[in-house]
Amino acid sequence: MVWRLSGLKLPLEHDESDLLLAIQRRLRLPQDVLQGHRIVKRSVDARDQHAIRLVYAVDLDLDLHGAARQRWLQRASRDAQLRAAPSASYQLPHQFSAGSAPRPVVVGAGPCGYFAALLLAQMGLRPLLLERGQAVRQRTADTFRFWRQQGPLLPDSNAQFGEGGAGTFSDGKLYSQISEGQHYIRKVLEELVAAGAQREILTDHRPHIGTFKLATVVRGLRSRIEALGGEVRFGAKVAGLLLDPQVAGRQLTGVLLADGSRIEAEQVVLAIGHSARDTFAMLDEQGVALQAKAFAIGLRIEHPQSLIDRARWGASAGHPRLGAAEYKLVNPASEGLRAVYSFCMCPGGLVVGAASEAGGVVTNGMSQHSRNERNANSALVVPVDPTDFSPWERRPGDPLAGIAYQRHWEQRAFMAAGGTYQAPAQWLGDLLANRSSQADDPPADAVVGSYQPGLRLGDLKDCLPGEVLEAIRAALPAFEASLPGYTMAGALLTGVETRTSSPLRIPRDPVSFESINTKGLYPAGEGAGYAGGILSAAIDGIKAAEAVAISLLRLPSPGARGGSACDRA
Repeated sequence: MVWRLSGLKLPLEHDESDLLLAIQRRLRLPQDVLQGHRIVKRSVDARDQHAIRLVYAVDLDLDLHGAARQRWLQRASRDAQLRAAPSASYQLPHQFSAGSAPRPVVVGAGPCGYFAALLLAQMGLRPLLLERGQAVRQRTADTFRFWRQQGPLLPDSNAQFGEGGAGTFSDGKLYSQISEGQHYIRKVLEELVAAGAQREILTDHRPHIGTFKLATVVRGLRSRIEALGGEVRFGAKVAGLLLDPQVAGRQLTGVLLADGSRIEAEQVVLAIGHSARDTFAMLDEQGVALQAKAFAIGLRIEHPQSLIDRARWGASAGHPRLGAAEYKLVNPASEGLRAVYSFCMCPGGLVVGAASEAGGVVTNGMSQHSRNERNANSALVVPVDPTDFSPWERRPGDPLAGIAYQRHWEQRAFMAAGGTYQAPAQWLGDLLANRSSQADDPPADAVVGSYQPGLRLGDLKDCLPGEVLEAIRAALPAFEASLPGYTMAGALLTGVETRTSSPLRIPRDPVSFESINTKGLYPAGEGAGYAGGILSAAIDGIKAAEAVAISLLRLPSPGARGGSACDRA
């Protein structure tokens, strides 16, 4: 039996022999009993800045027999940090033979779509994946040209759309607050490593990949899908659903592409991401059940990374085992003020343009794996809900009202910065003093902003709802208490952050994963309102693929259906 030992704490300066010695001391067993060990998790305990520790969880292969084994089991039952190592292996729900089931279609090549397609391919189903944007190499070139003001904003090839989804231009974080079985998490991490990610993501407590490495990883995922018989088509935008009018209820029979071509399919995984506004409008027009939902909006804040490092690590700031420090801040709602929280914090990163529509400004953050840029950045966001969107409703309960709300503030930011895709910005000291920032009168500690395509200093009061800015102002003293220096006058605020999560949900049956009113349609991932980041989106894609497999196992044989959809698609 393999045992897991948790809570092993070592100083920053240690090596493998120190870890082995710590294991032996905790075990209090003869040295020859320990046959091997494997690190399964490594995290940082910085609660005491004067004694920062690395904390390990390790799996142990022990050779125990007879009375020694019984004594060990008795001891283990009394030690909360010692237990039998849980199994984290993932098993495919089924393996289909060639032509035994219809070919499923996946829409969207973000983490949800790619993991749905990968799992379907591993089960032998040869999925067809349709992506409106371009392959990651072309997409990166298009996006960087826009950021450098050397090319236009392309509506289908930008920071939101294209191979890899919105997460490609991010920090590549692979942690979340989901409470999923470890076999799902391990499956995602192992597949990412197989596609080119760093092996350290398997053990780091807060793993990340980084933007440039993500580009390599998504190409690796595509190659794995294609090697298993799947197909990926770029520039293939879904413009409509095909529905069978002869079937009681709403039965999906395929999808219509923007070029007029039709693809027949009995199962379609819809993994379109949180910014597919035209697709959401199409779904609403065709009667697919949709619901407006809450999300959050705000702005990006930049500090010198060195300030965040000192605030988190104290005298250990800069230690190679710690790297660039992160933070997570929350100020709860109180006394008529809304909650404020940090979101998508990017250590040693950049603030970038994430617009996907003409005439709007959207911010996001990204980091390379090294996290070695001079600034730290994070979104500071405030929750908003359908009651805030009501002035933008076209009809009572309009599921698209949140999109109109987002668009309104993105367009306000666009105009505030001169209508050039530069972003409006303000130094924090000026925000607190209710005055406009001037380029010729910077504070002594002014942060040089990283946003591309560029900044226009001024006043952010017209770029966000008053209640949002009021909540952010009120939260800043609490954030200063957590991170000394956070409210430095020269910290830079850049607007606006509106794409924190999908503004709507596509309701699905909790068991079948199908749309509640459109059979054969499997809404999944961030765009459908069921995920919030790379890891959770990838897991939701796996679950959608499992649901497709279960559905296919209930179908009659191909002969009874008149042939396989593999041939028709």
